[in-house]
Parts: sequence; C-alpha cells; structure tokens
Amino acid sequence: MKFTVKEMILISIFAALTAIGAFIKIPMPYVPFTLQLFFCLMSGLIFGRKIGLWSQVLYVSLGLIGLPIFTEGGGIYYIFKPTFGYLIGFILCAYIVGILRDKYGNNGMNLVKAFMFCVIGLSVVYSLGVLHLYLILNFYIGKTVSIFWAIKFGALLFIGGDLLVCALSSLCFNKLKKVVTISI
Repeated sequence: MKFTVKEMILISIFAALTAIGAFIKIPMPYVPFTLQLFFCLMSGLIFGRKIGLWSQVLYVSLGLIGLPIFTEGGGIYYIFKPTFGYLIGFILCAYIVGILRDKYGNNGMNLVKAFMFCVIGLSVVYSLGVLHLYLILNFYIGKTVSIFWAIKFGALLFIGGDLLVCALSSLCFNKLKKVVTISI
C-alpha cells in the first residue's frame, strides 16, 4: 500500500496523539480511563478509514516493539496484559468509524450520525477489550472471573465517560469538518 507524504504525516500525528492520550488517564481497577478513545475516534471521523486504521496500527506497532507508549509501558509482552484487547479494538474502531465517515463524507455527516458512528466504534472497542480481559484473567493470570464480571469492570464502569468522549468527538468533528478539508 502506498501513502502520500501528507497521509504519512497525518498517520504519524494521530498515532502520536493516541500515545499522548494513553498518559491522560484516570486510574481505575483493571482498566484505566484514558483519552486514547478520543483520538482513535477522531482519526476515523476526520480522515476516514485509511488514515484512521493506519494511525492506530502504527500506534499499537510502536508500543509492541518496545516504545513505552501504552498506559503501562510497551513491549511484545503487552499482548498478555488484560487491557491489550482494547488496543486491538482501537484499530478496528478507527477503521469502522472511518468506513462510515467515508460513506457520507464531511458534508453528509451531521452531529447525530457522527455520535452514532462513535458509539458503534466504542462497541467494537468494548467487545474486544472485554473478551481479552476475560480470557487473560481466566486462562493466563489464573484469576477466575465470570464474563459478567469482565463486562462490569471492562465496560460498564466506563460507559458514562466513554459516551461523553463519543459526544465530545462528535462535537469536535462537527466543528473541524468546516475547517479541515481532506481529499485523500
């Protein structure tokens, strides 16, 4: 796949912003609340599937090769952390939100559509994150938890804040779409 210089810059910027979002966090049990989701959603909303997807792939790849850009460091061992599923969810979230955005374009998007797309992306993050949390705790760490426990501590505790992040992302996109015109 070929990228223009402009695309490479945008991908790098959103990977860096997602890394910064990892350090803006509120500690919670098992899964911290961060601003990574905001930048993940914005990459898909503003620039579509290609830049959204590859910015999150770059972010996760840089963390896996050892750069300490995840909430608790980095390195290949991170795949065994209970929160790694959320990182994979960010990749799919940005891609799916980007696909939906590409379907409508900037002019066809409104605040309600943007919010709905963000909620769809959030559901992908939660699905992968909760599943990985459950599997790692039960089968790797050896702490027996139910799927309902994983849903509670991996999604329900965060749903209010994450819906606010979706609303904020939608509002920001609605303002930025008038200023940022990308033809990629």
